[in-house]
Amino acid sequence: MASAILVAAAFAPAAHAERADRSKPMVVEADRPGTVDLQRQVVVFNGNVVISQGTMVLRADRVEMREMPDGFRAASAIGGSGRPASWRQRRDGVGEEIVEGVAERIEFDGKADTLRFVGNGSVRRLRAGTVADEITGATIVWDNLAEVFRVEGGAPTAANPSGRVRVVLSPRTEAASGAPSGAASGAASGAAPDGGLGAAVPLTPSRGLGGDRR
Repeated sequence: MASAILVAAAFAPAAHAERADRSKPMVVEADRPGTVDLQRQVVVFNGNVVISQGTMVLRADRVEMREMPDGFRAASAIGGSGRPASWRQRRDGVGEEIVEGVAERIEFDGKADTLRFVGNGSVRRLRAGTVADEITGATIVWDNLAEVFRVEGGAPTAANPSGRVRVVLSPRTEAASGAPSGAASGAASGAAPDGGLGAAVPLTPSRGLGGDRR
């Protein structure tokens, strides 16, 4: 049976993916010619596709973007043989922090405000180039409205023989550096010291692919 867990970040201080990215132009590059279907409002690109918008970079073998009648956009990025689709973006207001994720397929839903990593998914938060937190599972869904990650296990694969989900969370930078007054002051006041997920800033994807809400 597939396992599943919820990782809630609603109680953590708010921070978002780089806000300035939304106002930047979107640049799409690909090795092979793309197609633009104005009737169906679908754009398809194939072959080493790279989509960038500010600090956000999406890489895949094939990307299909569709604009819905209500103005929202949805995108699906599919990896190639031996190379998964990847997404990377800097976080707003937290210094040198980057969030990156890989999966066989990455799906963005602008209306639901979700980002799905499907098939051997992995999402990592990096501080100054060092991995701070990591989530792995068959499917990882980030619900930006609820500020919750949902992680699901699946059938055993070569990359994940057990099929289990895995979450690794590091303490805050202050706690990790061993601040002398951290645990002592917490014990003296009866309050628990900050650390782990409760002290982390929620990972929030950009709405840049979704465009402005209408």
